[in-house]
This record gives sequence, C-alpha cells and structure tokens, in this order.
Amino acid sequence: MNLKRLVNRQVVNSLWRFNGRMRTRRDFSTITASIHSSNSSCDGVVPYNCSNSTPILSFNRYMHTIGETKLIGSSFNPKHNANDSEEDGTMNEFLSRFVWIMRRKLTEVYKDSDKETINGMLLVIVGEVVSEMERGGLEQMLDVSAATLSQGFSRDLWKTVWEVSNAVLADMEKERKKEKMKGFLQCEEVQELCRFAAEIGIRGDMMRDFRFKWAREKMEESDFYEGLKRLREEVRAQEKAEEEGKNAVAMGKEAVIMDEEKPKVVTLPMRHGKINYKIYGLDLSNPKWAKVADRIHESEKLDWPEEPKPISGKCKIVTEKILALKEEDDPSPLLAQWAELQKPSRIDWFTLLDKLKEQNTRLYPKIEEVLLSEKSFQANIRDYSKIIDAHAKQNRIEDAERIVEKMNENGIQPDALTTNILVHMYSKAGNLDRAREALESLRRLGFRPDREIYNSMIMAYVNAGQPKLAELLMREMEARDIKPTMEIYMTLLRSFSQHGDVGGAGRIATTMQFAGFQPNLESCTLLVETFGQVGDPDQARNNFDYLMRLGHKPDDRCTAGMIAAYEKKNMLDKALKLLLELEKDGFEPGLATDTVLVDWLGKLQLVDEVEQLLGRIAEQGEAPPLKIQVSLCDMYARAGVERKALQALGVVEAKKEQLGLHDFERVVGGLIAGGFVQEAQRVHRLMEAQGFASEHLKVALTASQAFSRKRPST
Repeated sequence: MNLKRLVNRQVVNSLWRFNGRMRTRRDFSTITASIHSSNSSCDGVVPYNCSNSTPILSFNRYMHTIGETKLIGSSFNPKHNANDSEEDGTMNEFLSRFVWIMRRKLTEVYKDSDKETINGMLLVIVGEVVSEMERGGLEQMLDVSAATLSQGFSRDLWKTVWEVSNAVLADMEKERKKEKMKGFLQCEEVQELCRFAAEIGIRGDMMRDFRFKWAREKMEESDFYEGLKRLREEVRAQEKAEEEGKNAVAMGKEAVIMDEEKPKVVTLPMRHGKINYKIYGLDLSNPKWAKVADRIHESEKLDWPEEPKPISGKCKIVTEKILALKEEDDPSPLLAQWAELQKPSRIDWFTLLDKLKEQNTRLYPKIEEVLLSEKSFQANIRDYSKIIDAHAKQNRIEDAERIVEKMNENGIQPDALTTNILVHMYSKAGNLDRAREALESLRRLGFRPDREIYNSMIMAYVNAGQPKLAELLMREMEARDIKPTMEIYMTLLRSFSQHGDVGGAGRIATTMQFAGFQPNLESCTLLVETFGQVGDPDQARNNFDYLMRLGHKPDDRCTAGMIAAYEKKNMLDKALKLLLELEKDGFEPGLATDTVLVDWLGKLQLVDEVEQLLGRIAEQGEAPPLKIQVSLCDMYARAGVERKALQALGVVEAKKEQLGLHDFERVVGGLIAGGFVQEAQRVHRLMEAQGFASEHLKVALTASQAFSRKRPST
C-alpha cells in the first residue's frame, strides 16, 4: 500500500503530542455534535456522505503557502529548526496536499458550515491519520474491509482517507519525476541532439516531442544504472551480514521489501525524534486560489507528457480486432467502438498507431488518415504534413493532394514545412506548374528556399527541357551565397549539351571553374558533343585538346563526339588522322566510335567498309545498337540490297518506341529512295502513331506513289 510505503513507523512520530490527544477529541466532539443532525444517517463521528461510499477523486495540483493557521480549540504550534524543516519537507508536502483535497470534499458535503467548523474537522482528520501512523495502524486504516477500524471515523471516511492518500502519493511521484526530468532536459547530450535537430529543420511541436523523448530515455538510463548500483550495494551488504553471522532469511526479506519500495515511491528521510509539522493550506479558502491552481495545472499539462491509459477488458479485444484488419476493410466502426470504450486522449491514439505500425504496416496509413477527422485525436498541422510526406515519398500525388484539401477544409493552412514537401513532390513528379506554385507559396510564407528546394526545382526544370530557367535558379542560389554542388553544374551542362545550346554550356563550364570545380573528363566531353551538334568541329577540337592537356585520356564516348563533329562537315581525312594518332597512344575504338563511323560511312554508301566495322563489333561480342540498325536500313535500302534492308527494318520496327523523329525520317527517306514504297508507308503510319509528323515525308510519299517507282532487283 502506497501510504504505508510513504510513512515508515520508524520515521513518523507523534503529531498529537503537540496539541494533546484528549483536548482535540473534546473539540472534535463539540464540532460534530452541532452538525450531526444534518446527516443523521452517517455512522461515524465525523459526518460523511454515506450515499456515495466510493467518492470520485479528481485530483488536481494546488498551490500551497507556508503560512500557519490556528484552528478553533487548538494550541497547535510546532517549533522547527532548519534541519527538521528540511527533513520533514516530504511529510509536510504530503499532509498539505491531503488537507487541501479533504477541505474541498468537506466543503462540498457541508455547504452550510463555516470556515472554522471545516478547519476543526480537518485538524481532527489529520490528527487521527498521524495517530494511526504512529501507532502502526496503517494496515487497519488502509484496509477498508477490516472489521477493526478506529471507532472515531466511519468506514466510508476511512475509505476516503485511503483514496485521497493514494492520489496525493501519485501526484507527488509525478512531481518528483517532473523535477528529475527538468534536469535531464537541460543535460548536455539532450541539448546536443536538439541543436542537431534544429540544424536539419525540425521545429515547434516536433522538436518538443523529440526533446522529451530523448530526456526520458536519458532518465530511464540513469534510473537503470542507479538500480544496478543499489542492487550491488544491497548484495554487498548482504554478504557482509552473512560474514558477520546475521540471519540470512531475515536479511533476504528486508532486501525484498527494499527492492519493492525504493524504485516506486516517494520516501521520507530516516530520522529520530518527533514530526514537526505545520498544516499548510488551511488559509487558502478564497476561491481565487483554486482558479489559479487550475490554470497552473492546465499549463503543466503542456510541459509534462501525458501517459497512455492501460488497455483492458473489451477495449483490448477491440484493439486486437483493429490490428487484425485487412487493407480493404473499413476501420471506422471498430475505431468508433474503441474510442467509446477507451475515452482516448491524443497519447492513447498514438499508442494504438505505434502498435499498428509494428503489426499491420499496410493498414497504418489508412487508419492514420481516418484519425484526422477524430475529435479526440486533436489533429494538428504536423499530423497532416507527416501523412503528406509519406504519400509524396511513394509518388502518390492524388492521395497527398487529398490530404491537403482536407487540411484546407478544416481551416488549417499549409505551413512552410508542408509546402516544402509539396515542392519536392511536384518536382520529382515533373509537374512543373504545381511545383512553381508551391515555391511561390513558400516565398509568401517568408521562407527562403534552401539547397534542397533549389536542387529539386532545378531538376524539375531540366526534366521539363527548360535549362535556362534552371540556370536562373542557380544564379539565385549563388546570389544568396548558397554554393551549388558539382552535380547541379553537371546536370545543367548535360541539359544544355543535349539541346545543342553552346552559349549555355559555355556559361556553365565557366561558372564551374570560378566556383572551384576543375574541368573533368565528362564536362569536356559534353562541350565536345555540344560543339559537334552545332557543326563547329574547330571548337570541339579545342576542347578535345584541352582535355588532353589537363592529363585526361579521351575515352570512347569523347572520341565518338569528336568524330561526330567532323562528320557534320564531312571531314573524313581529319577524323581518320585523329583515330590514327589516338591508336598510337594505345586507344582502341569502342562501340560508340564504331557507331558514329558506321553512320558516316553508311551515308557515303561505303558498304564494304561498314561491313568490316560490323565484323569488328561482332568480334568484341557487342550487339549493334538501334542507331546502327537505322543506319544499316537506310544504307541497304539506298543501295538496293533488299534482303539486308528488310532485315534491318524488322529490327527497327520491333523497337519503334525507342525511335525519335530524326530516326523515323532517316528510315522512311531511305526506303523511298530505294523504291520500297509500301514499307515506307507502313513505317510512316508507325511514325504518326508515335505522335511524330513530317510534312516533307508526306510530300515525298505522295510523289513516290504518283511515279510508281519500281523496286530494283538485288
């Protein structure tokens, strides 16, 4: 029993000796005689509402003063010294809280009684409680079913005393934990974790929850090691006692009692002598103090995390049913039944969600979304943003937008964190318009985009084929002293190269060098390819030579880009000369270089040379890529080699989804030139089915049908 654990008979001495037991009992009989007629059905000397044998305890925290109140008929005036006051602090706090609650209960029952009468009742009740403690009668006092209770109080009054005592002890334990928790909230390790969390963008309620979680873990760790230390000391004491020849059985029982008591209760300091106690709180009868205490209690709820209620009985059965639900089942009826049985608070719902996350991960998002409409869940903006983030990571854009719409319906406007999630989601999905809207919303909220936001938007612009807009964002980053990464520069350079934008590629390459990133093999290769696309082999060769001066050896891709640049101007002699120079340095042409050469030689109708290259590709064990098949189809069709032309055409048609407009035009043009009109018409229909259109091909097909050119024989 908690009260007996609190007050040890070796610690508690007589409070009654301060005032005199006989005089108090005379005063008490005088008080109760005057009010006995108003409650004649009660059995005890102190009147009590017997119709409610199990009083409802709704314990609140109250403020107490150190003032001293003299009661009617009492000469209670204890003397304290500094040491006694410090030792009796816990006892004073217990009795102070006990008196405050009992005063409220007596005031509710005896509404017509004046303050002096209530004070007299309180003094008698406290005196009787302390008297039972010093006589060692706690078991009788706390066991409401015992037949031998003190004849001064009724059974119901003793039951109320027991319930109030346990409530006081529970609250004192919470206060003890709270004070201990405050120390861990300020410890260096928790502060370091909080600083790290702040650096990565965690704010507000989420930061508070993490801080309490880390502090609670540190407190539990400290309690664990303190328990180990205490057990070690007990074992040493027991071994020492055994060596001295003490009774091992008696010591074992005492160790068990100590093991049960120490971790769970608030204990009093061991001391000798009398209990010096002043009844605090008896002068706080003004209702304003109760209002102040209520406000303090409400504010403390924000500082001290609430503990979940235990799940038992029917509620436990419903919980198991919820955990066993399938993904297609409707959880709403079971959740409503669970809420009716459990009367949950927010922490209870989170406890259920944690169990669900461990045992039924597929159903977890569905129930989490249902709880947003549950009043007792008290959903806040972080709950919405967490669900939106989960949908965004799975690319479930419609589900995320549905949660955003529900937020707006409930009057919750997306904050910077939620909008940040939306920017990343739309950028990743390639929805450039919605990504821009989310970015503007973020700026209106006063949030300055960070590196991750810029990276997402730049990638969105690049994927949408708008590298110039992506470059503007990169310039904005530089203006805000946010240094773009090497990956961002390379992404922009790659995009400009694919679009053949020489100016954009040059600007990015120059900016990279000013930012401290030295040109590498890939950046130089991209510049070579860019100049090759626009037909400027001289600038391409300059970048090719610059790459070699930096100490990089050109690879197959870079060499292929340089050969393609020469192809634009049909400089076959320079291309062959370059290949000979590279081969002297140990370079061996790969598939990329051979592909460019096959395409170039095929356009020149050098069939034998092309077939030699095809033989070399086959020797390397490489399969000819689609670009080579397009070149072969065009070359063989123009050369009138029907069998090989149709063979290459079959491969091309099988991979029609991979063809671009230029590839379709190349194949259809070659078939028309070779007199394969029917095949050209078929490929043209495939081209239109893929969404490509070419007016000059339509004109060429119409002309070929009009002239009815005959297919040459092979």
